Parts: sequence; C-alpha cells; structure tokens
Amino acid sequence: MAKLLKLMQNEWMKLWSKKATWVMTFLLIAMIAGMLGLTKWMQTLNNIDERDWKMDVQAELTMTQEQLGNSALVASEREELEGQQKVLEYRLANSVQPLENSSRESMIMNSAGIGSIAVLLTVIVAAGIVASEFTQGTIKMLLSRPVKRWRILTAKYVTVNLFGILLMLIGFAVSIICAYIFFSAGDGQELVWNGKEVVTASIWGKGLYMLLLSFANVFVTATFAFMIGSVFRSSSLAIGLSLFIYFTGSTVVLLLARYEIVKYIVFTHMDLTMYESGAMFVEGITMPFSLAVLAVYIVVFLVISYTTFIKRDITA
Repeated sequence: MAKLLKLMQNEWMKLWSKKATWVMTFLLIAMIAGMLGLTKWMQTLNNIDERDWKMDVQAELTMTQEQLGNSALVASEREELEGQQKVLEYRLANSVQPLENSSRESMIMNSAGIGSIAVLLTVIVAAGIVASEFTQGTIKMLLSRPVKRWRILTAKYVTVNLFGILLMLIGFAVSIICAYIFFSAGDGQELVWNGKEVVTASIWGKGLYMLLLSFANVFVTATFAFMIGSVFRSSSLAIGLSLFIYFTGSTVVLLLARYEIVKYIVFTHMDLTMYESGAMFVEGITMPFSLAVLAVYIVVFLVISYTTFIKRDITA
C-alpha cells in the first residue's frame, strides 16, 4: 500500500508539473463562467413575460396523471411518477411556486453541465497518461523500477479519476460564484416527495447530487480513453475514439431505442442525470440497473487495460 501511495503521489506531481494541466484547469473556469454569463445575457435579451406558474404546474400534473394510466409502467417508474404527482398537487393546494429557471438557486442545482466540460479535459489526461510514456520513450525507465506493473497502472488510473473529481469540484465552485454574481435569488421552493410527505429540498444537496450523477459520464469515458491509450499506445487515437462515442452515444441510443439490446449498451446509461431530468430515451430501465451495466463495462475496460499492460513486451 505504501508503494502504491508513493506512486500515486509521483503521478499527481508529474501531472501538475505540466503546463497543459494548468491550462486545462483555467480553461474549465473560463468556460463555466462564460456559459453562465451567456445564459444571463440571453435571458436579458429574451425578456420573456412571466407566465402563470399554476397553469404550468396544472399542465404538468395532467401529463403525469396520463402517464400513470399506462399499465406497462414498472414499479420504480410508477413510484417516481406518484411522487411527482404528490409534489404537484401540494404546490397547487398550498400555492407554493416552483423555482424560476433563471434564479440563483436553479443555477446551483443544475450543475450537470459541469460534467460535459470536465469529461473533455479528463479524457485528454486519461488518453495520454500511459500512451505518453511510450511516445516519449520513458516506459523502459518506468518499468525498470522494482515495482509491479499493476501498481504503476493503478497509480495512473487513480490519478486520472482524482483529476476528474478535482475538475468537477472546481467547476461547481465557479458555478456557485457566478450564480451569485449574475443571478438573483428566486421566490419559489424546490420540493420533493420523501416517501411519506412533501418536504423542501436542499439546494446545495441537489446541486451536489446532480454533480455526482454527472461524474458517471466522466468516469466511464475517461476509463475508456485510459483503456485505448494503454492498449494502442496512442493518445490521439484514444482522444478521438472517446470523444466520438461521447458525442454520438445519444444518437445510437435513439436509433436502437425500439430494440431490447439498447438496454445493455453503455451509451444508454452514461448520463445518469436523466433520472432527475426525466429525459429518458429508453423505457424500463432503473438507476440500479444502469449502475450495474456501467460497472460491467468498467470492469471489462480495466481487465483489458491491465492484461495488456502487464503482459506487453517492452523490449522493442
């Protein structure tokens, strides 16, 4: 364990000694600040008149009741819809307005967009952390140390994920600061059904929860890039393939939505925020099922990475 921790420390210091790492971090900050600033600017330009929130809630309640009339719903889906129904009914009965989309609280809760930026930067690190050792010719010196190969690869993989986590936390902190700068506090409340009653949700808890869900996309995509970089020793190939599946995954899911096999494709489950937003393309899947499918893919990716790295001949 001590050797592994030492290797992780060395990899972490090596990563942050590179100028590119700092550039990516500042780029993340600039992109998130710019995204929220642009959102505020567009809201100012649109200047949409406020609608009657009760009409919107009543329309949503009607749609929810229609969905509950579907006999094909699985138990988890029916339970979720029933919870939504109780929240909507509570709002109408007690005149509790939902939070406005342009409010400060909504911006803090909707932190899923941070993952979309973090995944692009984490993939770059994941793709090159092993492949660069081959392209720079340092792999022989690295493996000449009296350290088992699996420890070396583990240190690199953990470093990649720690980098992704750090980017997510930095992005969340920047989004909070920008939310306080650009947006004003809302008048409504965020409500949830806890299984027994309707209660007020924590804005900070919801924001961190959405951040956690969006990290699944970062984790899976970075692991795939890590595997490609380890197997083919090419960071450019790993980055290209990883970004390709990231941007085309939802299209593949839409094309295969009518087939049963879509439930077992990794693209279907990478965006776990769909369980909160309700934007689900495939019926009959649940959060535990998605987590199980993602776990299987992660294990497969790592088995391929470790097997290739441990058995590879480095004499050439």
